[in-house]
This record gives sequence, structure tokens and C-alpha cells, in this order.
Amino acid sequence: MFPRPHNALRRPRLRRLSYVAAVLLGLASLALAAPAAHAAITGATLLNKLASRCMNAPSSADGTRVTIADCNGSANQKFTSTAASEITVTVSGVVKCLDANGGATGNGTHIILWPCHGGADQKFTLSAANSVTNTKSGRCLDVYGSATAAGTEVVLWDCKTGGNGSQTWTPNGTPTTPPPPPPGTFVVSSAQFNSMFPSRIAFYTYAGLTDAMKKYPAFANTGSDTVKKQEAAAFLANISHESGGLVYVEETNQANWPVYCDMSQPYGCPAGQSAYHGRGPIQLSWNFNYYAAGNALGIDLLHSPDLVKTNGSIAWQTALWYWMTQKGPGTMTAHAAMTNNAGFGQTIWAINGSLECNGRNPAQVAHRVALYQQFSGVLGVSPGGNLSC
Repeated sequence: MFPRPHNALRRPRLRRLSYVAAVLLGLASLALAAPAAHAAITGATLLNKLASRCMNAPSSADGTRVTIADCNGSANQKFTSTAASEITVTVSGVVKCLDANGGATGNGTHIILWPCHGGADQKFTLSAANSVTNTKSGRCLDVYGSATAAGTEVVLWDCKTGGNGSQTWTPNGTPTTPPPPPPGTFVVSSAQFNSMFPSRIAFYTYAGLTDAMKKYPAFANTGSDTVKKQEAAAFLANISHESGGLVYVEETNQANWPVYCDMSQPYGCPAGQSAYHGRGPIQLSWNFNYYAAGNALGIDLLHSPDLVKTNGSIAWQTALWYWMTQKGPGTMTAHAAMTNNAGFGQTIWAINGSLECNGRNPAQVAHRVALYQQFSGVLGVSPGGNLSC
């Protein structure tokens, strides 16, 4: 599987005041102008109002970019303000500070994790309006481009008055996430799922899949009933191909395991060169995919990739993450391919097109197409056109 935004006002004349009165008036005006500060936060989540997701520290590595992710109450999402105006988070037992990358002050500067050193680039003020201002730059923490997707990076940006909530970070706020599909509305029943995967192992459960779908409620829940069933069949066909019918949790060819480490990435391969091989129903592979999926899901998969083979819920979540959000070597996500009537062939491009499409491996393509046609039959829906790539 392959593969990241005075007017100067004329003052009216005042009568001369006594010195004491002037001082008192000045102090009163300062008191009115100064924004009230938050009480210190200790182990608190910081909920972004616009995205309804929490500030998240994907890993403990120096330079890790801070993101937003679904709120999960993990240590990676619990922040503490210190007497030195730093904001810290403890990840994998390591305490790190929020830091303006490279000491930069401009719009778009990434907020990263870095060892605490007391510099101005690590000092932040939390206001009563729930904004977080960097002392050095005078700019506020914002989600890049006012995006709302999990994995969006936190950056510095000019502080806004009001705005759309992208700069509002509520300590221990309650997210208002889109409601998941009501129970029982997945277009594939448990019986149909079992008939598609007669040899599946216990690790891959129907309940695990439907639970993971809560993170991506648009999956198999977009468009007409026909489109919903076609997308479900396409997803299940591709994961069946990738996992041998939901039999394999891990890539069987261990000789390939060292291949999936791209050392050009700034975070490298901290779990080891051979640690990022295929795992789970979609055989998530490459360090950059583990890093991105972990950011989106609020799980440190870069340092703990084995979670995809030991935790069934996480395994299904990574498969849906890739299906819903990643184009791979293709031009669109697999979800977009099926909901925009581009056809099943485009889902193959998104998953493994550079190795299979355009005649590179027609047997693999044919196997995926045959599975899709079979599963479409189980669901009683036409597979549509553009089946191959």
C-alpha cells in the first residue's frame, strides 16, 4: 500500500485632573483592558471549537507536529500549564513542551513538541475567551486552514476577534461529533459478512468493523442505497484481497519488511527499519502511513506499529482511515471513487495502483475485481462500470 494556512482616534479634551485621580483612573482603565487569564490547567484536554477535536501529541519525538484528533482521553491529549507559562504534555513517559518551530513567529509556523527550555517560543497565555497566545509572536494557536479533519496540524496565526472557533481551545470541553450511523444500518448484515469471509480469523470481527465505522460515519452511508452497497462491497473486496480473506493480520513475506522504512521522513523509523510492514485488513504499510494514521486516530502508531496487529478495533480504524482519506498513487480516495461513480478500478489505484494497474500485475487486479463482483452479488447490487484499472 502506498502512499501531506487605525485609524488614530481623536481624543476629546479632558479637564485637568489631580495627580492621584489621574493615577487611579489609569489603573482602572488598565484593569478593564487586561484580559482575564485562565486558571492553570493540569492534565486537561484542549477541545477545538471549530473541529470538535482535541489537541493531540502524536508521539514523543522531538519536532513532532501537534495536531487535532478525535478526543480519546489519552495522555497524548492531556496538557498542563506551568508557572513559567509553558504548556507541557507527557507522551510515553516523556515530558515535552509546546514550541513554535525553530523559534519562528510568522503565520503558519507549526507547533511542535520540544524539550522544555524556558524560551519565549515556548511561552503561551491562555485567555478567558479560550484562545492560546504565543508570547514571542503575539499570534494564536489555530488549526491550519480552519480545517476540521483529524490530523490537521496546529499552527500560529494572527489572533482573531470572534472568528469561526478555529482558535478556541476549551479545557476539558465536550466534543460534539457527528452522530454515527444508527445501529443496524450498515448495508452489510452480520450474516452477509460471515458469508463473504468463511475462513476469517477471530481477530477480524463484524462488531469491530461497525464500531470503527463510528469514526468515519460517511463510509457506506453516502448517496443512494445502491451507492452505499457498492462502496461496502468495494471496501470488503479490497480488504479480502489484502488479507487473504481476513486470514492474515501481518504481511507473510518477511523479506519485504525492511523495505517499508522511508528514512527521508523527518521522524524516521523509531520502531526499527523492519517495523512498518503490512498489518491489518488493508495491510497498512510504510512509516509515513503509520505516522499519518496515528495522527488522525490519536494513537502513536509510529512508535507502536504492532497495535495494528494486536488491537482489532485499531486494525479496522486504520483500514477505514486509508479508504476514506488517502489517494495513494491514485488521483482520488477509494471512498470518493465509489461515491462519485468513478468506478471500482479507481479504488485499486488508491490502494496499490503503482504495482498493479496499467498492466503491471493483471492477475492481482482480476482477483480484486472478481471479489468485488462476488460481494456485489451477495448484496444484490450491480457492480457498475469501470471495474479495472
